[in-house]
Amino acid sequence: MKCIILAAGYATRLYPLTKNFPKPLLEVGSKTILNWLIEDMDATGLVDEYIVISNHKFAGIFEQWAEKQPQCIRVVDDGTETNETRLGAVRDILYAVNTLHLNDDMLVIAGDNLLSFSLDGFMRFALEKQTTCVMRFYEPELEKLHKRGVAEIDSTGRILSMEEKPEHPKSHWCIPPFYFYKQADVALLEQGIKEGCGTDAPGSYIAWLSQQVPVHTYEMPGRRYDIGNLESYEEVKRIFEKKK
Repeated sequence: MKCIILAAGYATRLYPLTKNFPKPLLEVGSKTILNWLIEDMDATGLVDEYIVISNHKFAGIFEQWAEKQPQCIRVVDDGTETNETRLGAVRDILYAVNTLHLNDDMLVIAGDNLLSFSLDGFMRFALEKQTTCVMRFYEPELEKLHKRGVAEIDSTGRILSMEEKPEHPKSHWCIPPFYFYKQADVALLEQGIKEGCGTDAPGSYIAWLSQQVPVHTYEMPGRRYDIGNLESYEEVKRIFEKKK
């Protein structure tokens, strides 16, 4: 399978660290955020190529980094240069698929999140299900539910409905930005956008797709660290310092 890593954002909440440097290449402990993610996925033996989708401002930095990595990593420049002109995650995925003519099952992940567990279990779960799959975690705080993708789940773990940043959340199940797309569902990206699927948050496509085909969920066996601001970055550095 291929892995698309979403890394085209501008991380304005992490300025000045990310004013001229991409957030996914910030160091946490002994490695960059991307190295933590890729080394974990690479150990599964299930991914044969990594595609980093970047904005034009940071594409050269990613390319220099990719040249030094042992894995097969391609960098795709989406051509945008400011936060105001960004394509949005869903259009970035479609751009990478069309630019590289990708025709595979696909893991799609955010390049600015870290996990306390391996993605191996999720990837094998998705291959066993043979459907598009996402991860889920239980969020007890209503305030946090308003800021995340929230899904209704049936007894089999299938998504009944999903909404990004809902005013009135229908459940406590949140969907983080780690997705496994079946090849046939990758081909529906353009249709989803044409039918009004949101394009900024990557979960918007899952919200649309789950009403077209079965999408199953895998309950996370550990914690996800969303590096959104300076405070969260310092917290993650403290935690991952112990994993050197």
